[in-house]
Amino acid sequence: MDQEKIGRFISMCRKEKNMTQEQLAEKLGVSNKSVSRWENGKNMPDYSLLKDLCCILSISINELFSGERISNGDYKKKADENIIKLTELISFKSMKFGIIGMCIIFMILVLISAYKDISPAPLTSLICAYNSVTYISRYKLNNEKFNLVLGVMFGIAMVLNTIAFILN
Repeated sequence: MDQEKIGRFISMCRKEKNMTQEQLAEKLGVSNKSVSRWENGKNMPDYSLLKDLCCILSISINELFSGERISNGDYKKKADENIIKLTELISFKSMKFGIIGMCIIFMILVLISAYKDISPAPLTSLICAYNSVTYISRYKLNNEKFNLVLGVMFGIAMVLNTIAFILN
């Protein structure tokens, strides 16, 4: 989803209704700075506000996600595109939290391995395995060869690191 395009669309629809950012914010129970950030493309409205926002602006959620008015003929096509984009966005956000969690676990395990004087090689294999799965998942989402290559390279690094650890 193009946040900047959506923001310009929110601004245009608000102005068509002769509303200020403050008036829209008041109707939605948010700050006028929140509305400003939406309109500048820096943030998206919270999902709990989408229905009310669209009702106030007299637009559909599909039009909001498209960042433009949609004719009846294009409605189904745009709805399909928006569902795909939203699914990808949710997938990327969950990957982000997975990566943050993995980094925290990795730091804890490195500290434990240093304290217990244990080789961190298995941890490196674990990180490589996680990265391999992450990049291959990204490849499945957007078919970018770069992600597939990174996924395979991390997989190879994991196998080689595991073999080296076993042989030592």
